[in-house]
Amino acid sequence: MKKTALVASLAILMALSGKASSADNDTLFFKKAQGKWTGPGEIVAGKYKGTKFNCSFDGSTLSENTGMTMDGTCRVGVFTQEMKATVQRKSGKYSGAFLDGAKGKGLDIIAGNVAGNRVTFALNRKQLNGAMLAKLTTDNSMNVNISVRVNKEMVPVIGMTLTRIDGTATSGIAKN
Repeated sequence: MKKTALVASLAILMALSGKASSADNDTLFFKKAQGKWTGPGEIVAGKYKGTKFNCSFDGSTLSENTGMTMDGTCRVGVFTQEMKATVQRKSGKYSGAFLDGAKGKGLDIIAGNVAGNRVTFALNRKQLNGAMLAKLTTDNSMNVNISVRVNKEMVPVIGMTLTRIDGTATSGIAKN
């Protein structure tokens, strides 16, 4: 359960962070991603392949820096795990942590990029290197995919589809 929740949380964390080519575009992306989200996901590779889970998150932008915090829970069957991820841009670079970061039981966000309606992040925990891609497909839908590096290949391990449930959809997401 804990690994499933960690992977699900990683997906959400990546949806919240990235390195900006333009501060205004990054801020716009995070504003569009804030709000209440819920949806299913599945582990698509590895020991827990086929495990399905459901997450609920409340995202809010940061007041001082470009970035976001997502706070919520992920559930597998009767087990529920609290989730929290925060990412921010300082000196033109994104960094952040899922749960308590790589020094604890979580993950670090070490780099990223926001481009229109999608964000890509580099993830790290000890020997694990990975990436997350989150894309706002509409004002009310976000797809999140997480991959890990195995040898020289990026292997997809998690897929999620989140739906906005707070009715605060914003329009004008740049299409890429």
